[in-house]
Amino acid sequence: MNWLDPSQNPVLSLAMDLMSRESVTPEDAGCQPLMAQRLAAIGFNIEMLQFADTLNMWARHGSDKPLFCFAGHTDVVPTGPVAQWHTPPFTPTIIGDNLFGRGAADMKGSLAAMVVATERFIAEQPNPAFNIAFLITSDEEGPFINGTVRVIETLETRQEKINWCLVGEPSSGQKLADVIKNGRRGSLTGHLTVKGIQGHVAYPHLADNPVHKAAPALAELAAEQWDNGNDFFPATSFQIANISAGSGASNIVPGELKVMFNFRYSTEVTAEQLQQRVYALLDKYGLNYQLDWILNGLPFLTDSGSLVEAVVTAVEQVQGFSPRLETTGGTSDGRFIAPTGAQVVELGPCNATIHKVNECVSIHDLTVLAEIYLALLQQLQHKLTA
Repeated sequence: MNWLDPSQNPVLSLAMDLMSRESVTPEDAGCQPLMAQRLAAIGFNIEMLQFADTLNMWARHGSDKPLFCFAGHTDVVPTGPVAQWHTPPFTPTIIGDNLFGRGAADMKGSLAAMVVATERFIAEQPNPAFNIAFLITSDEEGPFINGTVRVIETLETRQEKINWCLVGEPSSGQKLADVIKNGRRGSLTGHLTVKGIQGHVAYPHLADNPVHKAAPALAELAAEQWDNGNDFFPATSFQIANISAGSGASNIVPGELKVMFNFRYSTEVTAEQLQQRVYALLDKYGLNYQLDWILNGLPFLTDSGSLVEAVVTAVEQVQGFSPRLETTGGTSDGRFIAPTGAQVVELGPCNATIHKVNECVSIHDLTVLAEIYLALLQQLQHKLTA
């Protein structure tokens, strides 16, 4: 097979079809119906779940056996300056071994590999020892309000449980499948407003500068050791993401200071514990403040089990090396699936160009990724029938 020829490479062909659709979050632009058509043809029951502006797909093959789920998203981030792209972002273009276009790596290439691998597996095993599902959303790159979290709520209501889940996020670093994400840190964002009294800089005794009052507290927050991490997670980090005060004039003491900060935290500490420690530190400095929180996601970890074993074995079979298990990086929709009790891992293409101008993916890697996904399904079949 010539993997650079879409007519000979079904993974490349489907990836290009998906990438040609301008599904900037939360738009799906016909991607999920395209996938649904392919899956329905091999016996999947399709449910399209529309929540507000977000389209979601729950597709399931079988109904009464342990359930493996492929999870992913059809939405992509905006292109950024189109003039900086050397090919049109929604015109998939092959240059050498690379496929260029928005969504190539994050994550329409993975979606194509999932579908093709499943088609091949069902052709081999029309009645497998486990059920297979696809949980696909168009709200992963956006506010994540009406996407995977709503689908999981629906499944939980009807007691439909996922046992194993592979999220196709671009997890790989230097080469395909060198890294498998078997967990993610939690993400907690704080929006802090420190209140003072606006006044003239020449009469500071008549004003109350919230920047001056908050600075020592912010410095202590930045220097605090929140935990030491563990064997799977680095130590919790605190980062100030944005800070603003004043009107822009040089002769006005500002009346309030706004600070946005974020914790990426390990399983060694809870969101509630972090919040209480922040409150205590701010109160120590006698600040007049308001603090609002957004919990973006809880930490999760699949440190062992049949899914990790099957994924590692599949990579070893196809790639000839053992992948590393890591929990670094940002969040993913796995954070909504893991709390239901599912074993969750992430495995997808290299992440070097995701969210960038001229996003691309190796066509060879996409082709091999489908082989890894197929080997994973075969491993699960073996484990359940041995």
